[in-house]
Amino acid sequence: MGLTLTPALVAVVVLLAVAGAVVAGLGGLGHARAVLTACLRAAVQLGAVSLVIAWVVGAPPGVAAFLLLMYGVATVTAGRRIAKERPWPAALPIAAGTLPVLIALFGTGVAPMRGITLIPIAGILLGGCLTATALAGRRAVDELRQRRGEVEAALALGLLDRDANLEICRPAAAQALVPALDQTRTVGLVTLPGAFVGMLLGGAQPLEAGVVQLVVLVGLLAAEAIAVLVTVELVARGRFGRTGIPAS
Repeated sequence: MGLTLTPALVAVVVLLAVAGAVVAGLGGLGHARAVLTACLRAAVQLGAVSLVIAWVVGAPPGVAAFLLLMYGVATVTAGRRIAKERPWPAALPIAAGTLPVLIALFGTGVAPMRGITLIPIAGILLGGCLTATALAGRRAVDELRQRRGEVEAALALGLLDRDANLEICRPAAAQALVPALDQTRTVGLVTLPGAFVGMLLGGAQPLEAGVVQLVVLVGLLAAEAIAVLVTVELVARGRFGRTGIPAS
């Protein structure tokens, strides 16, 4: 069972995109154009990705190339949210969060080492680490800039640059984990995430879909926690560039 591509489906998607843009514009959110652009890009990218996955899924070099492309896009997207002029340090937290979970899932045989399995699971983990890295980094940088006086006071008390920065930015950056925590806490009660719904639509039994979704959620939460930790450390050390405070 699944959605059928019909004129009605296309019309509903277009209507929802326009409605989102109108609400964002009239509500003064300032993202009306961005909503339309994001929806259009999503349609084009998903169409292209569907064709690419069908082509590369059976060829290991193609799978590896596609994963590297996903990783590169995630790095640039997250890094530019933190520091447009210096996005590349975001590669470290995204890799640090994603790789251990992939190794745990595929290295132990929990998930079969096939392209059709590896690509979507890696995509979920990379997407989660992208969001966690961007949120944590942006909040850490903003906190350090806004509370520069407190950082300087900590330095005056004898703390090293890194330690003073961490004392100020870590609590705010840790809030980047809240969306993942809320999703995990409310799964099945408020939300039915994509892996669960996708398997049900694909004909899987509800219990099987639930087990897969649990594995994905737990792995995603672990990956995002690592990504946030590494991101905060990088910001505190000034690896994303100047934030208005000293850095070692």
